[in-house]
Amino acid sequence: MLLIFFKKAERPQRTVTMTKQARDGILSYCKIHHPNEGILILRGKYKKGLILVDGLVIPPFSHTGPTFAGFPHTFLPLDPSYVGTVHSHPTGIAKPSVTDLHNFFGFVSIIVQSPYEDNDMFAYDRDGNLLDLTVILDEI
Repeated sequence: MLLIFFKKAERPQRTVTMTKQARDGILSYCKIHHPNEGILILRGKYKKGLILVDGLVIPPFSHTGPTFAGFPHTFLPLDPSYVGTVHSHPTGIAKPSVTDLHNFFGFVSIIVQSPYEDNDMFAYDRDGNLLDLTVILDEI
């Protein structure tokens, strides 16, 4: 009897780089929607664990409230430039909830905690692990 074991391929350690323009757009969007959560789709590129965010999309038919934000994925056009989502937590705590992890979309989920300043953004993978997030000044 021959047994074959397959080694599970390891995912590369993911890091997130974002343009200043994208960061500023996210922070403004979160402030406008406070005290409700806001949600956006992140647009960019993914290659070998490196996630670049250089654009934002307002999801069609999104719905928000003080404790939730979401959108139906079925209305999204097929677009390979979608790399994840960002949403705000008006409570000031940027930890992903079980609901956040169950509704994971793309390669990264960024959570922005109130008061929505430069250091209030945190990136997570689909398992809820914190990822490095760097903001770059130049447009790519």
